[in-house]
Amino acid sequence: MEWKEFVAKTVDEALTNAMLELETTAENLEYEVIEKETSGFLGMFGKPAKIRVRIKLTLENKAKKFLSDIFTTMGIVAEVEVLYDEDNETLDINLNGEDMGVLIGKRGQTLDALQYLVSLIINKNSEKYIKVKLDTENYRARRKETLENLAKNIAFKVKKTRKPVSLEPMNPYERRIIHSALQNDKFVETYSEGDEPYRKVVISNKKSNRDNRYNGKNNYSKNNKNYSRDYRKDYKEYKESKEKEKAAKEKKA
Repeated sequence: MEWKEFVAKTVDEALTNAMLELETTAENLEYEVIEKETSGFLGMFGKPAKIRVRIKLTLENKAKKFLSDIFTTMGIVAEVEVLYDEDNETLDINLNGEDMGVLIGKRGQTLDALQYLVSLIINKNSEKYIKVKLDTENYRARRKETLENLAKNIAFKVKKTRKPVSLEPMNPYERRIIHSALQNDKFVETYSEGDEPYRKVVISNKKSNRDNRYNGKNNYSKNNKNYSRDYRKDYKEYKESKEKEKAAKEKKA
């Protein structure tokens, strides 16, 4: 936020006026005194105090300003609520307004794009990676429930017809939801195929344990839980990408 000047009889009064106009507290402001007040001769002909003030550039304020500027350009009225969890290094952002469907977009694509942009802004020149989660009208939870139900319904169909089913293209986060929903199913398995952004999950019948032994394969983890091979692959790629990001930041430093 740019500096803004305030003039009053005293520095304290000027700072109070700034807090009222900017609708915040002193802890969220930084200010500089341009001119201190003077009383003048016998209390007459004194000069008022002049300060310049701006809101501190915290993670929360950076996210709010970025999104507010976008919404102003789009002509959308939305309240931005931001909560930073320093211990877990996460920034949760919730949007409130009358027409949030525009910000969600088809299958959450607009919301995902906004989340990605905010993440770039927040993590630019940052010493540590902050995970950003952007949501509105509880869309993330509702979408997760929808995908889990979809996975179970398709799995039932696959068991009945014994034919694999390819789902619509999804982003890595949504593919992991499908993998997780079916990872303990004894009769079906999931894997992904195709290239981004058209990569999709395929649900198919799982080979019998006897076939797996014959082929020298084992679909069981060390704790005997039946995890999807693609789920493990996606998680491995995710960890590798984070290591690369960390190395790149250390190199720049």
